[in-house]
Amino acid sequence: MTDKTTMRILSGIQPSGVLHIGNYFGMMRPAIALQAEGEALYFIADYHALTSVRDPEVLRTNSRRVALDFLACGLDPQRATLFRHSDVPQVTELAWILSTVAPMGLLERAHSYKDKLARGMAATVGLFNYPVLMAADILIYDSDVVPVGKDQKQHIEMTRDLAVKMNETFGQIFKLPEARIQPATETVPGIDGQKMSKSYGNNIDIFGDEKETRKRVMSIVTDSTPIEAPKDLERSTIVELYSLFASKDELANMCDRFKKGGTGYGDFKKELFQKLWEYFTPMRKRREEILRDKSYIDNVLARGAERANEIAHEVMQRVRKAVGLR
Repeated sequence: MTDKTTMRILSGIQPSGVLHIGNYFGMMRPAIALQAEGEALYFIADYHALTSVRDPEVLRTNSRRVALDFLACGLDPQRATLFRHSDVPQVTELAWILSTVAPMGLLERAHSYKDKLARGMAATVGLFNYPVLMAADILIYDSDVVPVGKDQKQHIEMTRDLAVKMNETFGQIFKLPEARIQPATETVPGIDGQKMSKSYGNNIDIFGDEKETRKRVMSIVTDSTPIEAPKDLERSTIVELYSLFASKDELANMCDRFKKGGTGYGDFKKELFQKLWEYFTPMRKRREEILRDKSYIDNVLARGAERANEIAHEVMQRVRKAVGLR
């Protein structure tokens, strides 16, 4: 068992599609960095993905690919616990218990729900109840810290609200988790300048092949400023993405050339592609190594599920006793 003074960190990522660089800088890189700070638990949120993925084979394939890509990007299973959401069935039991105290008004105020409806997703109970399942994800592991982007902060606030409601109703059951806002996650723009998302079709995949990755980078939307004219730095998707991969000096050099004029957007895009491709080269090599060991991913996920269930079992015993269940 982990010492009670050890900080427990929790984060999850949906297997709703192939992972892109927004996922990497938004969730994966910060999560990998946090491995050294406490007991880290990272789950592949296949329960959550059911709100959008309807093909069972796609969901299974995506879940395994998320594990592969996370490990390739630097997750160390000796220092962090990686597991599938659905391998801890107690989380859905806790979600139901939380839903019995969750105010409708709280869920109706969820930004992500409104945003998804606005983008054409069906208004299902699962989508509406998404924050309750997310609260269960966090509370069932006695999580101390949840690293999130600014756009996910509301979900942590809702989790804390539900924990307080449970504590007020049934006695002190849950600790209150803290959000750790990751500055890099505020905006990782897609090729159209909006937040990068697979569902928006504006993504650049982490492990896409070279030809497709180059094509995506070269299709970044720009304005019609002539080659010889100075270009707008403030609203440039190229500069914003380049800043994720380049050194300070390299970024300063690109910014100077943007302001001076004389370089076309196409040349800037080529520089961006080169930096992006080089950045992920070591991870592509590690990914190939993992794929050569047929049992590696299964073993990591099995060990992760065992540890996650150990914690969840303890918490659920406490919850069941508090609410009056056997």
